[in-house]
Amino acid sequence: MKILFVSDVSIQDVIGGAERVLFEQTTRLAARGHDVHILTRRLPSHQSDDDVIQNVREWRYRVNQDNDVSFFASTLQNGKRLFETLSKANDFDCINFHQPFSAFAVLRSHSCKKIRKVYTCHSLAFEEYASRNAKPQSFFKRIVHSLHLVSRKWIEKKVLTQSDLIIVLSRYTREKLLNIYGVPDKKIAVIPGGINLVRFHPADDKRVVRVRLNLPLEKTILLTVRNLVQRMGIENLIIAMQDIVKSVPDIYLIIGGAGPLKDDLVMMSRRLNLDHHIHFTGFILEEALPEYYQAADIFVLPTIELEGFGLVTLEALASGTPVLGTPVGGTREILNRFDRGLLFADTSHEAISWLVIETCKGYLNQPDKWQLDSQRCRQFAEKHYSWETNVTETERLF
Repeated sequence: MKILFVSDVSIQDVIGGAERVLFEQTTRLAARGHDVHILTRRLPSHQSDDDVIQNVREWRYRVNQDNDVSFFASTLQNGKRLFETLSKANDFDCINFHQPFSAFAVLRSHSCKKIRKVYTCHSLAFEEYASRNAKPQSFFKRIVHSLHLVSRKWIEKKVLTQSDLIIVLSRYTREKLLNIYGVPDKKIAVIPGGINLVRFHPADDKRVVRVRLNLPLEKTILLTVRNLVQRMGIENLIIAMQDIVKSVPDIYLIIGGAGPLKDDLVMMSRRLNLDHHIHFTGFILEEALPEYYQAADIFVLPTIELEGFGLVTLEALASGTPVLGTPVGGTREILNRFDRGLLFADTSHEAISWLVIETCKGYLNQPDKWQLDSQRCRQFAEKHYSWETNVTETERLF
């Protein structure tokens, strides 16, 4: 098949879940012999308007980021123009949209009407915007904020309506599409995300990994890897650490990731006198990420809202690291399927501290328990989640 993926992100640099899904699906489909192309916007990190990455041709249109209006107008104009150029040179069998803005630009072209279209919904665009941008105080800014929400919701509904089928990674996202947009149930396919089981695996010797990463050898290490934004709940985890260190003195929390809350979170840690128990790594490069999972004793996911799936949960489990998570979105689905005792009662810092303390004490009092749980984590990831399964289901649907 000749397949065009249309996205707002790039596979050149995998910096989040959206990029990971796009990278794994496109490169694995190309490895199966399909002719795979990506249409996306040109990002500041791009050196050219097109590139070939693991046999996938990525085409990039330019955008004017002077202001919101110029950004949107250039997206519509240049995205449409690039698609029409590509469609003249390629007889695409299928288009797979991955985010709404580039998709909306392509849908403005009459050339795409005859091609079957699938939309992969990672999350709802207007909810993501609302989560990342608090409602302003001034009247004018509130109007602008509302226009952003309304326009994103309108655009996303247009893309959903004009797509023949919709893929979601979780039942949580499926329910949102049913309740918010009224998408017919028969139009939605749930295909869970996957994990690279070769790249993410348990360490042969955890101590060797910790030495390599310059991490303490004898402490119980908690790890979280998140974009440092409000919905991730990192503040609650830091507050919970006040109680955790009282019960488990040799505890060490690693917070990996970058984002607008970084400085505030560092200051909170200092204000609560947790400097010796919390380490901020900044953004963890893709090549280093597997070793951080291997070095940790427990991965903690304190998300407050909008956890569409949670690939980090699978990465940790595949690495043999038990995951404690809030009962939000896709995390609830994964951990309920594995061991519901790993779910916090709710998203509060009290719930987080209680379960972290109980879990740590259990491992400290029964040294063999962690090893048994680690083996269960790996076996669960191997049995239920792999990119090969995800891509096979996606390929069948195409």
